Amino acid sequence: MDSKRYLPVAVLFGLVVLVQIVISFTGTVYLLTQVTMAAYYSLVVIGLCLLLGYAGQISLGQAGFFAIGGYTSAVISTQNLVPWVDTPLVKGLLRLGMVVERQDLYNNAIVSVSPWIAFLAAILISIAVAFLIGLPIVRLRGHYMAMATLGFGIIIYRIVLGTGFLGEADGISEVPGFKLFFGLEVNGSLPLRIQNYYIAWVLVTLAIIISINLIQSRIGRALRSIHGSDEAANAMGVNTSRYKLYTFVISAVFAAVGGAFLTHYNGGIGPSEAAVMKSVRYLAIVAVGGMGNLWGVLFMGVLLNFLSLRGYFGTFDDAVFGTILVSIMLFAPQGVLRIQRLQGWLKKLKA
Repeated sequence: MDSKRYLPVAVLFGLVVLVQIVISFTGTVYLLTQVTMAAYYSLVVIGLCLLLGYAGQISLGQAGFFAIGGYTSAVISTQNLVPWVDTPLVKGLLRLGMVVERQDLYNNAIVSVSPWIAFLAAILISIAVAFLIGLPIVRLRGHYMAMATLGFGIIIYRIVLGTGFLGEADGISEVPGFKLFFGLEVNGSLPLRIQNYYIAWVLVTLAIIISINLIQSRIGRALRSIHGSDEAANAMGVNTSRYKLYTFVISAVFAAVGGAFLTHYNGGIGPSEAAVMKSVRYLAIVAVGGMGNLWGVLFMGVLLNFLSLRGYFGTFDDAVFGTILVSIMLFAPQGVLRIQRLQGWLKKLKA
């Protein structure tokens, strides 16, 4: 194992622990809520960084996959099976732990599908959808792929906004907590703030480790060759369509995982999570962090999402992210965190 490869990951988790300690000692534990939510949103931009920065594929449909993960998990885990609790099927599922008994906010008995099953279903559905639309889409290039994924995002948004069992404009509420291992639970309740903060960042750390291993593997080299030139990569024997499709699916899974976990953390999800401007926001974050800069994207993803969640942009939230995207494309297409570019600016200032 190459220790240097994972040294930045260790530094990252050290910073995560430091932030929690500082926040706790300064009496601002309430900030952990927004930092935790920002971590889940960062899963989306990590996946988009792989797709855009390495495979060179522009996607404006990541919010759609985020919504697929969140809504699938919410719908399945909130269905009340009490009317069928005496049937052999539900009894068997209860014994297997695939169906659980709980109480709602009014202490009424509810029998529902385990969040674990709902989560697995969310991942499988996101993979299936990504393959279904990815097979034709990855053959497109440049703005054609952007337009196709934009259309996909609009379709998902209109579906969740206009479908009755998805809650329409109200979304889905009363989503139960997601009980993990060792007594851990994804739940937004105040006593579990610190616990959920670390759960979110363990997920982000795992996503970073997967991404690093992918980037530094044979697949990563193939993706960089594709990003440089499709024709040259094909000439060297790289199956460009297959690698693009696999990266598209991985980015979709990252988004769906973030959507599912954030839905259980917030106890609900609304159609705004599938809005096209959400996809533009993710694209702006990847652009400002540096399209091929995994750490820059993570840093800017947490920072910008945290500021947005704290309400610092007010009613101009979408306008701010739109302005960021346009400005980066015009003045810093490699991202603002590129050290060489910053050094160049400093030299110009000194001259």
